Amino acid sequence: MPTQAYKDLVDKVRDAAIPLTGAHEDFVPLDDVFRNARFVLIGEATHGTDEFYRMRAELTKHLMMHYGFCAVAVEADWPDAYRVNRYVRGDEGLHNADSALAEFTRFPTWMWRNEAVAEFIDWQKNFNGANMPTAKQTGFYGLDLYSLNASINAVVSYLEKVDPPAAMRARHHYSCFNSFFAQNPRNYGYAAALGIGRECEDDVVRQLIILRERAFDYLKKNGMDAVEKYFFAEQNAKVVVKSEEYYRSMFQGRVASWNLRDAHMADMLESLAAHLTDRRGEDAKIVVWAHNSHVGDARATEMGEQGELNIGQLAREHFGREAVLIGFSTYSGTVTAATDWDGEAEFKTLNPGMLDSYETLFHDTNVENFLLVLRDNPRELVGLHLNRLQRAVGVLYLPETEIQSHYFYSRLTEQFDAIIHLDSTRAVKPLEPTPLWHKGEMYEAYPTGF
Repeated sequence: MPTQAYKDLVDKVRDAAIPLTGAHEDFVPLDDVFRNARFVLIGEATHGTDEFYRMRAELTKHLMMHYGFCAVAVEADWPDAYRVNRYVRGDEGLHNADSALAEFTRFPTWMWRNEAVAEFIDWQKNFNGANMPTAKQTGFYGLDLYSLNASINAVVSYLEKVDPPAAMRARHHYSCFNSFFAQNPRNYGYAAALGIGRECEDDVVRQLIILRERAFDYLKKNGMDAVEKYFFAEQNAKVVVKSEEYYRSMFQGRVASWNLRDAHMADMLESLAAHLTDRRGEDAKIVVWAHNSHVGDARATEMGEQGELNIGQLAREHFGREAVLIGFSTYSGTVTAATDWDGEAEFKTLNPGMLDSYETLFHDTNVENFLLVLRDNPRELVGLHLNRLQRAVGVLYLPETEIQSHYFYSRLTEQFDAIIHLDSTRAVKPLEPTPLWHKGEMYEAYPTGF
């Protein structure tokens, strides 16, 4: 039986909720927080919900068209996303969105190789258009650090074009990984835990230093094109350094590896902002797409109390109110996720939100889809200052262990500047749905009692 305090909180949320209709005007209540923003970080409560991708894309279009945002930086590997960047900026060698997303071959492929992302990057390519100056075009970039092998290949490939002897030295520096990464990059983590392969750490740092020392020589060639190619190579060299450190930290515990990864993504974001500011001659404004667990301020969560930090926290610490954090929530529906790591994408039924969760609180308002503006709005939503369960579904969804696997406590008004609740949502569709995914979709479509 709900308490009177709970009923009062439901009423307060209902009164503050701004219904979403699908019209452009839906985003007008956010204009005050967007007006002075440089970084808008937009989350997702799962990595596999179609509506999250599509509404995030619509928010991003709004920011690009009306507020001069010039880039999307996503929770994806730098070299994979850079291929998309080439596409949206008019690379004639990439003929369609499918070819632009072709480098996303690592699990979970559906996270970026899906219909919603393909439609957005086609829009972005058209938005840039044939007549937009190169320096003013919008871009698409990755922030993550899992691409050790691809980033090594990208650094060597760059050096082969601008400095072949340096490319040979780079191969030597990176050769220390060959035996460890032949089968699985995690092998390096196992070896490092045993004290084997420590020389890799020194070699990858040395390679980054050498690349930076030769930057002036490389940048003398071909103007803007040379700057862009060097920046791509330098960021890949940084990814190799942090990826090596990440795999070496795997057995030091979750907090160490999580913090290293999110600190790296925050550093990549700052490097990207500095690069685009130089290129454009004005402060670059960037949208970030990542999971709620990366975007919401960690200090307002159970994980933060355990020592974790994240991009949202670091953005607020570095940029203050110029950083805007937006979360998503859903109560029920379906989701694309796997059961095991490296497993196939499945079309799964999402359990209804649990008792005492934000998901159920929002469902109980009987407002199907709505926006809550949390920044500077503490009095009306005072009950959201208290710890409450919040759901987080990543690339795995394990409904049989729902509370242990997918719930944590958070204080919503401190975690986000705004949150969007979509009561019932549907699984995002991969560009290449597996038979297992189709099987789940067909099952969900069966009539009740069939």
